[in-house]
Amino acid sequence: MLVAGSYAMACTNFIVGKKASADGSVFVTYNADSFGAFMPLYHYPAAKHQPGEMRKVYEWDTDKYLGEIAEAPETWNVIGNSNEWQVTIGETTFGGREEMADSTGVIDYGSLIYITLQRAKTAREALQIMTQLVEQYGYYSEGETFSVADPNEAWMLEMMGCGPDREKSKERTVWVAVRIPDDAIAAHANQSRITQFLDGRYTPVKMKDLLKKYPVDGKKPVPNLVVYSDNVVKYARTMGWFDGKDADFSYNAAYAAPDFSGRRYCEARVWSFFNRFADDFSRYMPYAEGKVKDAEPMPLWIIPNKKVSLQDLRVAMRDHYEGTPFALDSDIGGGIYQMPYRLSPLSYKLDDKDMFNERPISTFQTAWSFISQMRSWLPREIGGCFWFGNDDGNMVAYTPMYSCITRIPKCFSDEGVDDVTFSLDNAYWVCNWVSNMVYPKYSLMFPSLQAVRDSLDASYDKLQAQIEVKAQSLEGDARVKYLTDYSCQKGDEMIDRWRQLAYFLIVKYNDMVEKPTNADGTFKRSKYGKGARVVRPGYPKEYAREILKQTGDKLIVPKEEKK
Repeated sequence: MLVAGSYAMACTNFIVGKKASADGSVFVTYNADSFGAFMPLYHYPAAKHQPGEMRKVYEWDTDKYLGEIAEAPETWNVIGNSNEWQVTIGETTFGGREEMADSTGVIDYGSLIYITLQRAKTAREALQIMTQLVEQYGYYSEGETFSVADPNEAWMLEMMGCGPDREKSKERTVWVAVRIPDDAIAAHANQSRITQFLDGRYTPVKMKDLLKKYPVDGKKPVPNLVVYSDNVVKYARTMGWFDGKDADFSYNAAYAAPDFSGRRYCEARVWSFFNRFADDFSRYMPYAEGKVKDAEPMPLWIIPNKKVSLQDLRVAMRDHYEGTPFALDSDIGGGIYQMPYRLSPLSYKLDDKDMFNERPISTFQTAWSFISQMRSWLPREIGGCFWFGNDDGNMVAYTPMYSCITRIPKCFSDEGVDDVTFSLDNAYWVCNWVSNMVYPKYSLMFPSLQAVRDSLDASYDKLQAQIEVKAQSLEGDARVKYLTDYSCQKGDEMIDRWRQLAYFLIVKYNDMVEKPTNADGTFKRSKYGKGARVVRPGYPKEYAREILKQTGDKLIVPKEEKK
């Protein structure tokens, strides 16, 4: 098996059904976690294509040329991982059996996402397109879990190739997709999560019958549906990986069984999300902990104990296991200023011992983070709001980018920049500049960043209703232009505020001291006009106690003898 902790892309997705959310939205969230990767806010304009036109496919992670496919006659506008029809697709890589990777495939997981977003009007249509594309052209990547959603429903799709040897195996892919109940929440984080699906818990349906038999029209409840490739069980039998009854077949047991790393590095993030919305999720601690071999696995989804809001999801995406047994504040790994992050790699050797670091949801390798909000009761141009941040979700505000917009803010583009080219006009670089100042002095500096981050989030929330009322009073191109201008304005304002924050941080915390500030954020001055006397915060008490523990009486000032 491939080790989940070693992936270049080690990401996290949350899914919230429309009856599980506070306002009726369907939500999908995504942290795109990849060390060193520069990622802009992607924009693919709507277009029409000539018969016979071909599209070149390049691997998303590397830009390696993979081949070409037939272009669709018409493609839709895409902003980030959401399109003008409010379809959203996220992903996390789980790897799985190495021999199943198909080096002859033409479509990798990233290209599959963005090609599908340009072609699909609904989540179900997206599932059809994704599975048909990989059957026709081959699937180049390792095992992947996808979140596929629209304003009415959300699905979890897991997919793997069937190896490169077409003579040995006539199969191209094995996949399964489960509909997440409308009143449920789900999550995945680099570990295959779909287990038994033919044991009566789900209603099987053929892809061609999906819309016909179970329409999403609100007239009657949709059951817990599952759709899967015809070969999903047969291929495992052929390869000698399964020999039981179909009802006992587990997708992840056959193709990507969770080991210690899959549970502790990956499933623990899912546990942390579920734990926020469950009255008692401690029964699954042994599974997430990864050390008890036969521990009870977590369910694919749960019914939350409260309705989940946009703000709840912001907080969840910024999670470092606070208040749980996995919390990162119980050892010296966070350094002097108690950083809730740990250095990479996740696992390492120390003398004769194999060591590891906890891997929280919020991590410094995040290139971008989003919360996609999809709302069925609004016109589609307004209903899709793509809340975007170009860095670790804990270190940025989620800025509203409506999915219909026809241009993106310059700060979120790749204009004149890349992973080794810095620019003060680019959000990825300015946000990373700020966060990388804060990380090593976290407890000292983070409150300043948090105040700005939360004030921006709150300002966007306050504006959202009036912006959308105004947008509903407009029609057609005028509506799209209005939302485009608003989104670009918010992007411009965000990077301007973040540059101000960067300048403030370097002045306030220069040389590991603090320059006092007034209530309005300006710096205090002495009566003679110079900056006020600095504050020297010294070591946090817990760290100072550790120094005392390690040094004994070496650094204790002796008491003066009384005369």
